[in-house]
Amino acid sequence: MQDIAVIEDPAAAEASLDPIRARLLAELSEPASATMLAAKVGLPRQKVNYHLKTLEAHGLVEMIEERRKGNVNERIMRATAASYVISPTALASVEPDPARSPDQLSAGWLLAVAARLVRDVGGLIAGAAKARKHVATFAIDAEVRFASAADRAAFAQELAGAVTTLVSKYHDQSAEHGRDHRIVVAVHPSMRETR
Repeated sequence: MQDIAVIEDPAAAEASLDPIRARLLAELSEPASATMLAAKVGLPRQKVNYHLKTLEAHGLVEMIEERRKGNVNERIMRATAASYVISPTALASVEPDPARSPDQLSAGWLLAVAARLVRDVGGLIAGAAKARKHVATFAIDAEVRFASAADRAAFAQELAGAVTTLVSKYHDQSAEHGRDHRIVVAVHPSMRETR
């Protein structure tokens, strides 16, 4: 089971967003049969089986074992990932594009950049999984409390200068076997988790 899977297929995204199927995906972090799931979610086994077959067809759940139980073969299923992220690729015709609104101070531009990040890293994860390799990435996640809007603006300016200096120092356009990397730095107000 993967830790995080990125859903790129529109039909798989639609299947995962159905409330019953989303609940089954959550329950299938631990292996279970349709009968076991039916008891947990309060639905008939046949209905659970129908939803499991749909999720399986989209690669969101997988059979990990088949057991003989009386006259029936019981399929033990498990989610293919502990959590899922839907890539903007699933809605390609309306996918956000940072180039359409290049105002770097707007929330819309930040969201478009974040969508591109999900799309790109999702594609890298999928490619790496097929090649049985790992993706080399790096991220920093921190919180800072500013005393004023002026402090926030000064921080953003200083951060931009530091990143520009580092990019200038290490960027080598002439590196024949070099590989381009994208750098995303974002500053936005924190949200309190409501789980």
